[in-house]
Amino acid sequence: MLRFDAEPRAWAEPDEDATATINYTSGTTARPKGVQMTHRNLWVNAVTFGMHMQVSDRDVYLHTLPMFHCNGWGLPYTMAGLGARQVVLRKVDGAEILRRVDQHGVTVMAGAPAVWNAVLEAAADWDGEIPGRDRVRIIVAGAPPPSKTIARVEAELGWEFNQIYGLTETAPLLTINRPRAEYDELEPEERAKKLSRAGVPALGVRLETSESGEVLAQSNVVLAGYWENPDASAEALEGGWFHTGDGGSIDDGGYVTISDRKKDVIITGGENVSSIEVEDAVFSHPAVAEVAVIGVPDDKWGEMVTALVVVAEGETVTADDIVTHCRGRIAGYKIPKRVEFRDELARTATGKIQKFKLRESFWEDSERKVN
Repeated sequence: MLRFDAEPRAWAEPDEDATATINYTSGTTARPKGVQMTHRNLWVNAVTFGMHMQVSDRDVYLHTLPMFHCNGWGLPYTMAGLGARQVVLRKVDGAEILRRVDQHGVTVMAGAPAVWNAVLEAAADWDGEIPGRDRVRIIVAGAPPPSKTIARVEAELGWEFNQIYGLTETAPLLTINRPRAEYDELEPEERAKKLSRAGVPALGVRLETSESGEVLAQSNVVLAGYWENPDASAEALEGGWFHTGDGGSIDDGGYVTISDRKKDVIITGGENVSSIEVEDAVFSHPAVAEVAVIGVPDDKWGEMVTALVVVAEGETVTADDIVTHCRGRIAGYKIPKRVEFRDELARTATGKIQKFKLRESFWEDSERKVN
């Protein structure tokens, strides 16, 4: 029986490897699992995050990222430990974010690409100069952002774009991609392309790719295991590496590029297609507000590349327009063979698109989820 009137007791035998929190995965591809984070996991993540983002007591952090999601990426610990002021936002609202940046002198925020798309939309109606120009730095993760979004953040908001990559199972920081000095002289589009990569390993992180192209990680931020799920724990930590479930590559400079969730790779006509690459091409159309690309069953192709599109307010576009726009931007076999328009896309509470839900209606009559 739980008691809420009991006094807290001192920890008799502190243990950095003891479980500190159990965080549940957001369930973008499967049933959520309880991720056991140790005190060491959380401390190392908070410290390295603060070092990479150069946080100090002069910073003002706006909570545009839910604190329940992977402990707010550990940033509440970072900010509290270094004495930064923290401002809490009840819900994500682009206009309200701009108002709080203006009112409180915000310097740091974090969130998925959907958050910054909301801010960009609100900025179009903002009266006067956009607040925080040349002061705010944002940290983006949750999904590889389209290069168009990155360029717009820099050009229209004047905010610094930083990308990280990680998972609930890694506390989450695995990689960091910050605007480097050598990027300063690049054209905006070229700089955006470089910032669209996941980045280089964070301090204390070792990354490799498996023979199948899966990104593997070793670090003091890797989970102890899944709560009361030894089979899933053994599978995820096989061979002493954490298996991320993400497909990717590592270039000669150590930069990681995430190509897709393994389950989001579309196999059409025997060719592998990264949904992320196709989404980037579709999203570059000015009339597209949101897009998710999935594979749906098809007798001829095995899986048909299908784009689910939300049209920007006040814009009109046809399926043929989308297909024509993609020609010349991606290979012919990657161009969507089917385009459907939706009012909205299924998302988690943290803004991630839930592709397994988007697939359900297409695959409900199929025994297997691949064709």
